[in-house]
Amino acid sequence: MKFIEIIKIAFSSLRSNRLRSLLTILGIIVGIFSIIAISTIIEMLQKSIQEGVSMLGQNTFQIQKFPIFNNGPNDRARFRNRPDITLEEYYRLKEKLVEAKYVGAEQWDFGKLLKVGNRETNPNIQVAGTTPEAFPNNKWNVDEGRAFNERDVQRYEEYVVLGADIAKKLFPNFSALDQVITMDGHKLKVIGVLEAQGAAFGQSQDNFAVIPITTFQNYYGKHTRSINITIMGKNKDSYNDLIDIASGYLRTIRKVPAGEPDNFEIFSNESMLTQINSITAGVRIGSVVIAAIALLAAGVGIMNIMLVSVTERTREIGIRKAIGAKKLNILIQFLTEAVTLCLMGGIIGIILGIVVGNIAGSLLKASAVIPIDWVIIGVLLCVVIGVTFGTYPAYKASNLDPIEALRYE
Repeated sequence: MKFIEIIKIAFSSLRSNRLRSLLTILGIIVGIFSIIAISTIIEMLQKSIQEGVSMLGQNTFQIQKFPIFNNGPNDRARFRNRPDITLEEYYRLKEKLVEAKYVGAEQWDFGKLLKVGNRETNPNIQVAGTTPEAFPNNKWNVDEGRAFNERDVQRYEEYVVLGADIAKKLFPNFSALDQVITMDGHKLKVIGVLEAQGAAFGQSQDNFAVIPITTFQNYYGKHTRSINITIMGKNKDSYNDLIDIASGYLRTIRKVPAGEPDNFEIFSNESMLTQINSITAGVRIGSVVIAAIALLAAGVGIMNIMLVSVTERTREIGIRKAIGAKKLNILIQFLTEAVTLCLMGGIIGIILGIVVGNIAGSLLKASAVIPIDWVIIGVLLCVVIGVTFGTYPAYKASNLDPIEALRYE
């Protein structure tokens, strides 16, 4: 018998028992669906997170008071007790850190309302007080006008650079440049508008305004909130060394005793993604365990159905062997049936997993993805399950005695 004929016979047998075949592959569908759906959602979230947290420029890291994540109330209380990073400490670090390309400072306040005439924003604007270096460190590119400079900072100039969304909201029909807006009763002159950065997690990244850090502190107090220090390295090769150097300098400036942990945190795009990956890894492992249980049950089901099929088709096997079919032919036929069942279930599970995963991810405003690596793993799993659980029934069928098989009623 030719191999192609064996495959045709296998498919013919599956078609003749459609309902049984469908029920058999249901477990495979559930298992593969679980893996693909969860992997799709995780990859969508990771992609969106990467786009969202890559707000720092290349070879850039940030020193701040609080970590991005903490492990509960005790940690939060400990971090709150850390001393704030001050503007004076920033200038001392900037003076020492000659190895860096840019060293910038920024402070943030939230929930601000900006207005001009009878137009106003929603009261959800983020306002940053920064030094000029914060612009390249955060990848803020000016589309119109200019950013403020060190002289503007030293002179406490009441200047503002607007995010693209704010400029469109307040000045829909003409340029925002040289216009005067009001924020918390303060008049600010618009000297620049930033390029649009788009959205992350469905939230605009252009809904903020930037003013000189000295003006910010003059409005809201010098010691009311901690400063974030952003540092850009000169190149990728010196990046990791620069983190260590900056940490050492700041420990000296803040007089942290030897052997004591840092009283500040270092944040980078890479560290953020590492923490996020460690969180999603647990979810992925859980989904794999659940899927493995479903696939094991499905594999046992396939073995059971194939054994029933062997029993039902005993006379058929006897006739084929009597007219010349070899053991290998029968073995391949039943293995093909088992693998085909698994692959059919796997393909359906993969398609459903990608569709449902992308629908679920889209509700979180994440970009659509297809987890190619997990699709390949899913297909391979189907083949392995088919071969593993189909081998014994196929072996039993191939070793039937043709005389006894022909006698079977």
